[in-house]
Amino acid sequence: MAAINELKVLLQKDIQQLRHLTGLLDKERQSLKSSDMPALQALTQEKNQILNDVRERAKRKIHLLVDMGYNPKMGEPSRFIRSAGLTELNELWVSAAGQLKSCQEQNAVNGRIVGNLQLRLGRLTEIFRGCADQAKLYGASGQSTAMSHKTVLASA
Repeated sequence: MAAINELKVLLQKDIQQLRHLTGLLDKERQSLKSSDMPALQALTQEKNQILNDVRERAKRKIHLLVDMGYNPKMGEPSRFIRSAGLTELNELWVSAAGQLKSCQEQNAVNGRIVGNLQLRLGRLTEIFRGCADQAKLYGASGQSTAMSHKTVLASA
């Protein structure tokens, strides 16, 4: 019974922090759009702390579930919780999983924004180097690279 109560507390903390992370990811998207680098750095530090906390709690939750009789070969932990008839715990688990999925989706959007910003920076660099009209090669990852990118702009 103590393991169930501790799992509930851990899941409630996950839900709370994942909701906060959702807000941070929204702020991150706004900061990316406005190129606010100091805000992005602060957000990144806060995001990393939350993610570390969630990872640590995930380890503790798995240990508690194993102590309750869960075997990782049995499938998803949520299946084990449902089969044990722990409805309140299952609701918390589902809620935390939903919050996590929402965070993952928002993070993917922010990742696409970063990717687009990197492409734009690459194009600007090509224009600056004067190689915007030159032939390009494709690398192993499928990204195009101008042949003149091998030349050094400046050295100290």
